[in-house]
Amino acid sequence: MTLVTDAHEAHGATFRDRGGREVVDSYGRAERVGNAVRKVVGTIEMGYGILAVTGEDRVEFVDNAVSNAVPETDGQGVYTLLLDAQGGIVTDMYVYNAGERLLVFTPPERVQPLLEDWEEKVFIQDVELRDASEEFGVFGVHGPNSTEKIASVLNGAAAPEGDLSFVRGSMVDAGVTVIATDNPLGEEGYEVVCAADVAEDVFDTLVNRGLNAAPFGYRTWDALTAEAGTPTFEYELEGQIPNVLGLRNALDFDKGCYVGQEVVSRVENQGRPSRRLVGIDLAGLGDEDGAGLPEIGAAVFDGDESVGELTRVVNAPTMDHHVALALVDYDLETEELQVRVDGDDEPATLVDLPFVEGSARSARLPTYES
Repeated sequence: MTLVTDAHEAHGATFRDRGGREVVDSYGRAERVGNAVRKVVGTIEMGYGILAVTGEDRVEFVDNAVSNAVPETDGQGVYTLLLDAQGGIVTDMYVYNAGERLLVFTPPERVQPLLEDWEEKVFIQDVELRDASEEFGVFGVHGPNSTEKIASVLNGAAAPEGDLSFVRGSMVDAGVTVIATDNPLGEEGYEVVCAADVAEDVFDTLVNRGLNAAPFGYRTWDALTAEAGTPTFEYELEGQIPNVLGLRNALDFDKGCYVGQEVVSRVENQGRPSRRLVGIDLAGLGDEDGAGLPEIGAAVFDGDESVGELTRVVNAPTMDHHVALALVDYDLETEELQVRVDGDDEPATLVDLPFVEGSARSARLPTYES
């Protein structure tokens, strides 16, 4: 269950399962809400799993496991990955240094496997691990006016500056931590973290107090992150080598050894991976109900040759038609392609990401070394 189900229902929400956790799918008119986020500001209850890591060796322990350098300073965070021995992504995560503890935000289905994996690897280190998912509410605030929104309701601090930095303050009587995001929707953004027992008050504040923010669900989230060129765990990340996705912001190439590093380094030293993540414009395909669209995993063709497959298909609110993300052969240069729909090949166009330029660029926007 969400922490504020009654409030969501009052706004007309429908729900869905995402990684074993109930989240808001939509409040209706998802495309209209998506445009509201792009033009002003919106808020979403995030469905994270949260792992708390304490103990004297907490930073060293987590740093040794992941692909990016864990910050040693309170008030800073990092986007990073846990990889398997073949370099495939086991989970992505945000790691925040909150003073005497690290808070690790993961996809909801990955928090328990991560907890079990890391518990097996704690030997003589002073490290304690706890699933803290039920202890916190997390709300995203995104859009070109998100800084004004935060400023209108945050007391005791100014909005944080710098990706993944955070400040502590209050909203009405509720203590909150406000994190500057790495712009996954291609817009300025923040995440507001609070204790679970004040989540309803914080959500009400974000929607109704100060500058109003339109509530939105994960259907809109999936569409806007696709427009922004942001790969997500649910669709693109799991099992992929990060170089293939161009996730350079999740990699510290100067770090010491971590599981999967040899594969990442080998691909990097080759100069380019075998595949890359691109946008596919599906203008002219599909109706409002999604009929007539290719499915996730559908093949992408250049003439008679299969050159990749779709990872996500969404109705892009800003563009007012359907688009997709796809993994294709790295050297593919042909723009006019085809996708398979119900056994027939339909025209589609390869485009550079992002589809939409918002008020900020996603730090996950795929980048490749030439």
